[in-house]
Amino acid sequence: MDSREEIRNFLATRRARLTIEKANLPDYGGRRRVPGLRREEVALLAGVSVDYYTRLERGNLSGVSDTVLDGVARALQLDEAERAHLFDLARTATSPVKQGAPTRSAQSRVRPSLHRVLESIPGAPAYIGNARADILAANDLGRALFSEILEGDGLRGNVARYMFLDPRSHDFYLDWSKVANDTVAAMRGEAGRNPFDKALSDLVGELSTRSDEFRTRWAKHNVRLHRTAIKRLHHAVVGDLEVTADLLDLPGDGLALVTYTTEPASPSREAMNFLASWAAERTSSSKVE
Repeated sequence: MDSREEIRNFLATRRARLTIEKANLPDYGGRRRVPGLRREEVALLAGVSVDYYTRLERGNLSGVSDTVLDGVARALQLDEAERAHLFDLARTATSPVKQGAPTRSAQSRVRPSLHRVLESIPGAPAYIGNARADILAANDLGRALFSEILEGDGLRGNVARYMFLDPRSHDFYLDWSKVANDTVAAMRGEAGRNPFDKALSDLVGELSTRSDEFRTRWAKHNVRLHRTAIKRLHHAVVGDLEVTADLLDLPGDGLALVTYTTEPASPSREAMNFLASWAAERTSSSKVE
């Protein structure tokens, strides 16, 4: 991915969403030719010259100090995820990977001990995934809950491909648009952290070519930290469920453990219990066969 273009588009889209009212700047009237703030207004808020900020927004973050980045983040009212993304883009611009040098890709293997961790979580769906939205391993209940993702033809094990290339995802995710936004925002953040991951670039290229929904969201340059979220799902076997998704980073492996729990004594808990029974029967039948 072109780091200069990523920087240009990220800063421009953040500036375009701000108004003078949100920035607490005086309005002197007159027609504004650009959406959001002008470059000179952002420069004023960031405490840098207009020429210097213009250089930054043209994609040149080489040598920029943390103090200046902090000023730009404050001026553009970046949230935690956006601020981290800006610093990631600056890090890449300062220390680009040399031509032909090895690059880091998202992890694709799960240690045996992590498989045992999954097996020790029998009461909740759980899986281990990487930053490319691949599901690499899951417990029995996780395989049952996400059976369409893990068994779909040509889409095996990747949440983003299922989300944007499999029409069944619109029925499975009752809040499809929100989950789609979050999925793309998480991928955009990973692209900033690791822009030289060829497999990630290939995935983005594939989805951009095959899905208008993905391409539109990718162009917005939104980023998000995924930690916990309420999700409403519709499973073909047990019907509707409301689950709490929690993500636990496994930094030593470059992976994450994701669990899905339900409120005690709720209809969703009953549905999850039924799904567990169904999954156990399916596992037992497959062993007999």
